[in-house]
Amino acid sequence: MPQLNPNPWFFIMLITWLTFSCLIQPKLLTFVSTNPPSSKAPTTLSTTPWTWPWT
Repeated sequence: MPQLNPNPWFFIMLITWLTFSCLIQPKLLTFVSTNPPSSKAPTTLSTTPWTWPWT
């Protein structure tokens, strides 16, 4: 059963992850986020309970 032979596929997976970790990921992390988190305190809205007409 050739699909159980890990020799070529393990090497391909290892090279792919190393490429992603060393080359692609640092380039992606240098981009500026389009929606940066703000340092403002979250505002809480005051809500009133709904008055149901049948109660």
